[in-house]
Amino acid sequence: MEELIQQLKEQIIEVLNLEDVTPADIDNDAPLFGEGLGLDSIDALELIVMMEKEYGIKLKNPAEGKEIFKSINVMAQYVNEHRTK
Repeated sequence: MEELIQQLKEQIIEVLNLEDVTPADIDNDAPLFGEGLGLDSIDALELIVMMEKEYGIKLKNPAEGKEIFKSINVMAQYVNEHRTK
């Protein structure tokens, strides 16, 4: 699971072009949106596309993303349980 968490952090930084952010800067339990990493709705769409492309996970309901993207740990758990790639 640690490997997946590290991979997700690196992918988020790359996909969202988060300059000056390293994987170590992203707290596994901190919110990705709002006060934590400070992502917005456009970032959410990019994360949804990344999950489909990298892990074969299709989110049918965008509201699901709100729960899945709560934190890196929640996201990693979801990917681990639902990935097809």
